[in-house]
Amino acid sequence: MNEHVPQRSFLSPALPADHPAVSSGRIGVLLLNLGTPDATDYWSMRRYLSEFLSDKRVIDWPAALWQPILQGIILTVRPGRKGKDYDTIWNKERNEGPLLTLTREMAEALADDIVQVSDRVLVDFAMRYGNPATGPAIERLQKAGCDRILLVPLYPQYSAATTGTAADQAFRTLMKMEWQPAVRVAPPWHDDPVYADAIAGSIKDHLATLDWEPEVILLSWHGVPKRYLLKGDPYHCQCAKSSRLIRTALKMTPEQCRYTFQSRFGPEEWLKPYTDETVEMLAKSGVKRMAIVAPGFAADCLETLEELDGENRHIFEEHGGEKFTYVPALNASRRGMDVIGHVVRRELMGWI
Repeated sequence: MNEHVPQRSFLSPALPADHPAVSSGRIGVLLLNLGTPDATDYWSMRRYLSEFLSDKRVIDWPAALWQPILQGIILTVRPGRKGKDYDTIWNKERNEGPLLTLTREMAEALADDIVQVSDRVLVDFAMRYGNPATGPAIERLQKAGCDRILLVPLYPQYSAATTGTAADQAFRTLMKMEWQPAVRVAPPWHDDPVYADAIAGSIKDHLATLDWEPEVILLSWHGVPKRYLLKGDPYHCQCAKSSRLIRTALKMTPEQCRYTFQSRFGPEEWLKPYTDETVEMLAKSGVKRMAIVAPGFAADCLETLEELDGENRHIFEEHGGEKFTYVPALNASRRGMDVIGHVVRRELMGWI
């Protein structure tokens, strides 16, 4: 990631002549995102979905019950359907998912920014599911001399199913290492004013490009089963607080700026209100102009580009809505990198 950084020697000095070469003295920053399939064909999608849906933090049912269902019915039908969805948003030029493209851009932008602070810092990125994998990224950073690594799960709000599983995967690699680097995990930034202001600012910037104003702005968060909240996961509360802070920054009422939860899966109850049902309800109630935002996604992906800007746009228009816009995620924009850079600098205090 940091080929442009001025090269210095980070080999430990004063080693015996027969001692293996040891690199040290550098600091790694590893951006961690959810993941993406390698391609949109059936088998690529099946591998990705099998890894993702086998994670006990994502689906916490007993393996003896869940795996026969997953490996049988679900992974027979779902890869083909999801492959078609991915194909509608696939980066054909680079032959990769947009989440991979955008996360790479974020890492490159952060590397350009952080080198102004210290040339000891190396930036890389990895995915929890699929490629580039987390383990090899940590190993690369250590071999480059990083004896301290800051893990930055790209989720403003903590959930065991996102931040938790990203940290789990990193720790699995650390458990196998003879010489473990010192590690920090960046905490969520759901209530950081820099984040709330960046989301509000991006909404204002986007709306300024339109020739109409929305009657309702919908903040759509990725859902999790309600049971996770009852077990103690703070995700719901952090989404609610972020929503309030963003709404306050926009100077809007709860009726004008609402929040919902999307992407439910399976038969059990998930966090409510549901995004698709709310979009339909608003359209049927006479709302003609709507904007929808996904503040919990640091980078655009299937759940934003296809589910929100595709499926929910159709729901709104089919039930009487007339004007619909999706506000892009912060991605590697100036506002987005202001947030990530702020978090990274804060968490590197004492190291640089």
